[in-house]
Amino acid sequence: MAKTLFPALMAWVLGVALQLQQAILWNGKIYALIVPLALAVYGLVALKNIVHGTRLVAVVLAMAALGFGVAGLRAAVYQQGALNPALEGRDLLVTGVVANLPQRSESGQRFRLAVESATLDGQPTALPQYIDVGWYPRAWAAGPMAAAGSDSVPGDTANAAEPRADPQAIEVKSGERWRMVLRPKAPHGSQNPHGFDYELWLWEQGVQATAYVRATVKDPAPVRLGQTWRYPVAWLRQMVRARIAQQVADRPTSGMLAALVVGDQAAIERADWDVFRATGIAHLVSISGLHITMFAWAAALVVGGLWRRSQRLCLAVPAPSAALVGGVVLAVAYAAFSGWGVPAQRTCVMLATVAVLRLSGARWPWPLVWMLACAVAVATDPWALLQAGFWLSFVAVGVLFASNSGAAYADSARASGLKASVFSMLHAQWVVTVALTPLTLLLFGQVSVVGLAANAVAIPWMTLVVTPLAMLGVVVPALWMVAGAAIEGLMAYLHVLASWPWAALSVAVPPLWAGAVGVLGGIVVVMPLPWRLRFLGLPLLLPV
Repeated sequence: MAKTLFPALMAWVLGVALQLQQAILWNGKIYALIVPLALAVYGLVALKNIVHGTRLVAVVLAMAALGFGVAGLRAAVYQQGALNPALEGRDLLVTGVVANLPQRSESGQRFRLAVESATLDGQPTALPQYIDVGWYPRAWAAGPMAAAGSDSVPGDTANAAEPRADPQAIEVKSGERWRMVLRPKAPHGSQNPHGFDYELWLWEQGVQATAYVRATVKDPAPVRLGQTWRYPVAWLRQMVRARIAQQVADRPTSGMLAALVVGDQAAIERADWDVFRATGIAHLVSISGLHITMFAWAAALVVGGLWRRSQRLCLAVPAPSAALVGGVVLAVAYAAFSGWGVPAQRTCVMLATVAVLRLSGARWPWPLVWMLACAVAVATDPWALLQAGFWLSFVAVGVLFASNSGAAYADSARASGLKASVFSMLHAQWVVTVALTPLTLLLFGQVSVVGLAANAVAIPWMTLVVTPLAMLGVVVPALWMVAGAAIEGLMAYLHVLASWPWAALSVAVPPLWAGAVGVLGGIVVVMPLPWRLRFLGLPLLLPV
């Protein structure tokens, strides 16, 4: 079955992708029937008397059907817990526990509530397991649309009464149990094309309803019932965020530190996001695959170095194996502390997959390793195929594999020459920039012209200076001031680049065929091929 593994993994991913194109889900029983049938066909293929050609076709069809059925079954089961439409716009008395890091802004507070119980007119009723709750101040009471946002309810004149409790004066903490009156509704995203899919974002996180707090004089006041220990990581993240805000007075700087340490991207100022997008370094200030991977690499170096100091430990477990396991475990812990976002989860799954392969002694070719990591990530999160970040991450990794840039960078990093390491890092960044530019235009309709110059400085500075100092600040808070000064220096450089009139290029989003051809052209240009063959990729870039 070794020769059929790559097409089988690809068929699985394509089967999941096909299911995601369904506008309406089938009955869950249909998907439940497809899964065992696909498994049965795959089992029959294992018979040795099947000819190779027929065997390959059967494997591909079985794996595609399996991916299709599993993704559909998961969606159908998940949809059964959706909010009952009859409860939309009704006032419910809900008891639950704050399950994430609350976000405070000028419009109020937002937090995720893990529902324990709910009643409507005194009768118990069922709600989704998680609800994203907005608690708005007096501005909401001033008019039906005063607190703009996805939870605005036109014509809700009942909210015009004086609020009983002002959320700006109340700090909601992770792990607290609250009882409050909520008015729920099903999640709805914007209908604008190519915009942020709010509904999909909530779907991936298991949130099937949003609500806002009803806290007027006509409603029972929200009651804090006590602190629980159900979400200790979220509570610890909130405490660290508060300490950062106390230690670093400058709000934009403390917001960036909070984003790097605890994954609170909402703490970054809108003006700073504009600079990051114009310079193409937005991926560096969010807990992305790059951060998790670099943390795993650094943790593996530390664990391996300490492990080699003990003869007994090295005789029990080889240092490279201990370093590999330690790097993955610590990366998972870092991802959990930073909020356990979906991109971080995918990265941890990929790291664990590659680690298991290496520990087993398998030496697979890079296309097979790349496709296995892709298939495992899609198995854990089928809806990743609808996310731009998924495609950017996997195409970037695949390009580095195919162009040997990743291996060259790793070899030079092990070498003693600093010049070779810097050159290889810049080469890897150049390869990724050229290859991903067409894909970025296809997904976002915008690309940073100064991105290479910005990333050449920002990647090593953020990875080797800012992020380590920010993380060590959890133990030594004074280091947050040093990290803040490093951030301010980097921001001065980025502001200069972002101020150039041609810093970012915006074009109409190309059609899918043009984007696909452009991505192929970018890959051909950076492949380790003779230059006369690489030049053939340039005409493919023209459609985008």
